[in-house]
Amino acid sequence: MAKRGGFPGGMPGNMSNLMKQAQRMQRQMEEGKKELETKEFSAKAGGGAVEATVNGKKELVKIAHAMGLSLEAEVGSIGGEEDGVVGMGECADPKECKAIADLGVDFLAAGIGNIHGKYPANWQGLSFETLDAIQQLTGDLPLVLHGGTGIPADMIKKAISLGVAKINVNTECQLSFAAATRKYIEEGKDNQGKGYDPRKLLAPGFEAIKATVKEKMELFGSIDKA
Repeated sequence: MAKRGGFPGGMPGNMSNLMKQAQRMQRQMEEGKKELETKEFSAKAGGGAVEATVNGKKELVKIAHAMGLSLEAEVGSIGGEEDGVVGMGECADPKECKAIADLGVDFLAAGIGNIHGKYPANWQGLSFETLDAIQQLTGDLPLVLHGGTGIPADMIKKAISLGVAKINVNTECQLSFAAATRKYIEEGKDNQGKGYDPRKLLAPGFEAIKATVKEKMELFGSIDKA
């Protein structure tokens, strides 16, 4: 008798090959991440010298592209907190964006008044003047908008018209998941039958994230674009 979760007679050949490919890709990604982190540290250790930073970034671009990886650079501090890093949310300097774009990065995330996490009631909105100036200097380089959660639809559409090709939305997915999970528990469904089973307990949140992603894809014009 096969052990629970095992495959009688061994793992099917095609699945075994997929597993090996996945493991190989994982190793390559880990090796690439370590090398990029090492080079990034070296680039930052130049005492703030602009030349050292630029040369370091050029090296990062070279390494990433040699490994088939794309590289996104961030210019200007994105407001709010992400991964323990707190930004004040100042707008990026278009000329600095141009200098970074010329290094050969694949995507450019520029601060234009956007914020990670929830937007405060007194938020002033996106600086389209800054975004337009950046787009004029960086040309066809895809621009990235961090902090997509809570930005009004009309602002999102205008940002897209000014060169934004990638929008990060994480907080809104987390909020949707939390609200759906909270509703499930508050309604006592976790105490009905085997409602405590993680597959049932987490299902409403999973479906809520799917609905949020679908809504955003429609807003961003991403349907059938993969």
